[in-house]
Amino acid sequence: MTDTTTAPPPSAPGPADRIIDEPLSEALSRRYLAYALSVITDRALPDVRDGLKPVQRRVLYAMREMRLNPDASARKCAKVVGEVMGGYHPHGDQSIYDTLVRMAQDFAQRYPLVDGQGNFGNIDGDNPAAMRYTEAKLTLAATLLLDGIDEDAVDFKPTYDGQDDEPVVLPTGFPNLLANGSTGIAVGMATSIPPHNAAELIDACLLLLDRPEATTADLMAHVKGPDFPTGGVIVEPHASLLETYETGRGGVRLRALWTKEPLGNGTYQIVVTQVPYQVKKADLVEQLAGLIEDKKAPLLGDVRDQAHVLGALVARAFDSKMR
Repeated sequence: MTDTTTAPPPSAPGPADRIIDEPLSEALSRRYLAYALSVITDRALPDVRDGLKPVQRRVLYAMREMRLNPDASARKCAKVVGEVMGGYHPHGDQSIYDTLVRMAQDFAQRYPLVDGQGNFGNIDGDNPAAMRYTEAKLTLAATLLLDGIDEDAVDFKPTYDGQDDEPVVLPTGFPNLLANGSTGIAVGMATSIPPHNAAELIDACLLLLDRPEATTADLMAHVKGPDFPTGGVIVEPHASLLETYETGRGGVRLRALWTKEPLGNGTYQIVVTQVPYQVKKADLVEQLAGLIEDKKAPLLGDVRDQAHVLGALVARAFDSKMR
């Protein structure tokens, strides 16, 4: 007689079997380190090789895959954001669009990487239009960053879902990190790099190729200092700039560029033609008006934003013509 009975299946592990006995200090330090490294490498800080954060690199690569070259027609930004979010960057669509917008703003980027068509905000701090209204394509500067990507110049890694590949870093045909600058705050680390003139940077690179032992002072014979997209006058002394470049710590003080125009009868007006970098022009006008009203600027009689008035008149004339 054959015994057909079988052993009962092993029971599923209970809650007690899943408890790991581990000191709290070790668990916290290991998890915090993993979180910190993730923020530093995958989100907040740029890669020194191409000067791009992961979301910026993914936006540019996705636009290249969509064939949005400078000589092609622009596509809706909503389409670009959808491609980036679905294929490469599984995060919020607004953060992706904010990145795309900043790369298209000529007052924020010394060399814009995105050619934006539509309302992408302005120096007054006004918000850009929604992504369903704006269009974009790559600029020539962006094609320099991507040039050679099909020639095994860089490594690729699987995307978040393993369905495709994305570049670890872009080939980068010009020193983008210093040319466009970057800002970011991570866990225990931060970066704030001002933009510079690309021609001056390339001259400095050629000097380093000829003389690898060149000092910071030698390099500053070519790179005089930052070159901001909105202009302005650097009032920092040379010795202070040299120390900033030597140590990586310091600041750059800027003043607006202005001219004096006579009006007759001994009167004159001050015309501001360039404002400091990342200063909202509307806030500057508001602060000047407050100083005049509080009698703290007795030499000033009034302040007017004529660029804003001119823009409103052009828009009004265009609207009348369309009607």
